[in-house]
Amino acid sequence: MEFVNQNILLIAIAAVSGLSLLWPYFRRSGAAEVNPAEATLLINRQDALVIDVREPDEFAAGHLPEARNIPVGKIADRAGEIEKFKDKPLILCCASGMRSMKACGELKKLGFISLHSLAGGIEAWRQAGLPVKKGGRK
Repeated sequence: MEFVNQNILLIAIAAVSGLSLLWPYFRRSGAAEVNPAEATLLINRQDALVIDVREPDEFAAGHLPEARNIPVGKIADRAGEIEKFKDKPLILCCASGMRSMKACGELKKLGFISLHSLAGGIEAWRQAGLPVKKGGRK
């Protein structure tokens, strides 16, 4: 007990460090984060469907080729549009990765199985030098 009293600061730092390492496991949404290279492999090898969960004006400014636009706020209402892809890999993307993780959580609740969030969002895609299409087609 004397050790604890004399080293309370070190113990607190160790506890915070341990919790920081475990934090990603507590905030899991049922989706794996993938980087642009991994996303490209999923698209090319497993015919993954890309869903951009940004707002239509953000989508029109630039999105992954062949991506569908379903804003995160409407993902549950419009899940029927992608119902036939429940067992296929889905890659969700947004500006930074936050909204796509939220959308993955919603889709997991609806029974979608293979969910992936593009880590870093469309910005990471651009920085990787990968193609971006403009316009709001889908």
